Amino acid sequence: MAVKKPRDPQDIGYLWPAVFAIAVHLLIVLFSLIEWPDSDAEPDSSSIVQATLISTEAFTNRAQQANDQSAAMEAAEEDETVEEPDTSAAEEAAAEEQAAAEQAAREAAAAEEQALEAARAEAEAQAQRLQEAAEAEAERQREAEEQRRQEEAEAQRQREAEEQRRQEEAEAERQREAEEQRRQEEAEAEAKRQREAEEQRRQEEAEAEAQRQREAEEQRRQEEAEAEAQRQREAEEQRRQEEAEAAMQRQLEGEAQAAAEAQQAEQAANSFLTIVKRAVEQAWIIPSGASDSMSATLQVRLGPSGEVLTTSVVSSSGDGNFDRSAMQAIEHAAPFVELRELPTGQQRNLRQFNLRFTPGDVR
Repeated sequence: MAVKKPRDPQDIGYLWPAVFAIAVHLLIVLFSLIEWPDSDAEPDSSSIVQATLISTEAFTNRAQQANDQSAAMEAAEEDETVEEPDTSAAEEAAAEEQAAAEQAAREAAAAEEQALEAARAEAEAQAQRLQEAAEAEAERQREAEEQRRQEEAEAQRQREAEEQRRQEEAEAERQREAEEQRRQEEAEAEAKRQREAEEQRRQEEAEAEAQRQREAEEQRRQEEAEAEAQRQREAEEQRRQEEAEAAMQRQLEGEAQAAAEAQQAEQAANSFLTIVKRAVEQAWIIPSGASDSMSATLQVRLGPSGEVLTTSVVSSSGDGNFDRSAMQAIEHAAPFVELRELPTGQQRNLRQFNLRFTPGDVR
């Protein structure tokens, strides 16, 4: 950042010269407003405001008016000399001329007063401008002083920052030296650890080699013993496998026989249920009001000789007549003597079953 050059305290400002100039102008205006008595003024003329600060145009107008008044008075005197017989008319004309001259004098005084007021306003405006210039110069000097203080503060801050930077650099250098010392010590310690580790490794390798030799001998003896034991186990395993295969063969044969028997039993059960369904269909009298969408499921329990022990509704059709007709069909079709022709095991499985009744079909 560029630093501005501090202002020299010996430089002369514009404040006091401006104040002095304002005071001089105010004195001039004050003297211009003072009215001085005129010892040579004519007794019959109206009072005219006197001022020292008036414009050239005002003096010219007043001189012209004075000349006009003198010419009018001379003309009136000539008229009085020439026209003596008509005295009253001359007096009237002189009075009118006198009145006109007084009116012109008043108008000249008013114009002079206006010019004076304009001069006063101009003087006040000039004084105001000078005062504003003085205030602006004072403000500029205050700003310059503030700028100087800020620049001095910035310079002080930069000096402090530079000192801080030098301290930080010194601290960083000290830390670098400490870090370098630490790395050297670590390198020496690492080299020592490596030497000790290498010595330890050589000792361990020698001990490990001796241990490996002992273990190898022990391993050889164990392997020979394990090989013998393995041969014995394999022989025993072979014997057990042969026995297991024989047992598996017998099991397979039994399962095949059981599957054949189960198939025969299933066929016999299906044949028995088919006989039951046909007998029930022939005995079932479907109610006249039954629809094809109606259905009822009944559970049937038989005795050892195929007689009906109980019938119960598992799923009702919603129509009592329909359900009762299904139960009556089972009772009329019984007994189911074909049950006694089946093996005993199958008889137990077929003594309880469900039948579903729908118009035109019994399942």
